[in-house]
Amino acid sequence: MSAPGKVPAYELIRSNRRTLALEVTPDCRVLVRAPMRLAKYRIDRFVAEHTEWIATHLARQQERRDRRPEPTEAERQAYIQRAMEELPPKVAHYGALMGLVPTGITITGAEKRFGSCSPKNRICFSWRLMQYPEEAIDYVVVHELAHIRHKNHGPDFYACVAQVMPDWKERRELLKK
Repeated sequence: MSAPGKVPAYELIRSNRRTLALEVTPDCRVLVRAPMRLAKYRIDRFVAEHTEWIATHLARQQERRDRRPEPTEAERQAYIQRAMEELPPKVAHYGALMGLVPTGITITGAEKRFGSCSPKNRICFSWRLMQYPEEAIDYVVVHELAHIRHKNHGPDFYACVAQVMPDWKERRELLKK
């Protein structure tokens, strides 16, 4: 923690909480969550004491944004179209290999997860997944199908994934680049 200095710009969100919290959002905004009645000078002091942390996390978020900028509207539409064309056949292919069938498939604009499987076995994929290599896309399909059988990330879940995709760890790494 550095000594109090200049207070960086931030957005203040007050609520019925007891503690202060800092967040740097993916769009590089600094959010401060604070108790309703906490004095503004104490919030400013808290932020000033964390300027180094804020700077580090702003740099990380900016680096992420620079690495994968938000697509244009035309690109977004192309990714959605591609997802709608390519993902259902992949789900059918891998589902047949695994003996698993989802109750449905949805394409979303989720920003924080590439896929999800509902308790009723409906699989959602983010169109953003289509920005990644084919091997990574296939991994997410198998990963979500495995959730039909295993609703957690335990050893049985990964054994299920590995039966169809022994190199799943390498494929998962592609999503982090």
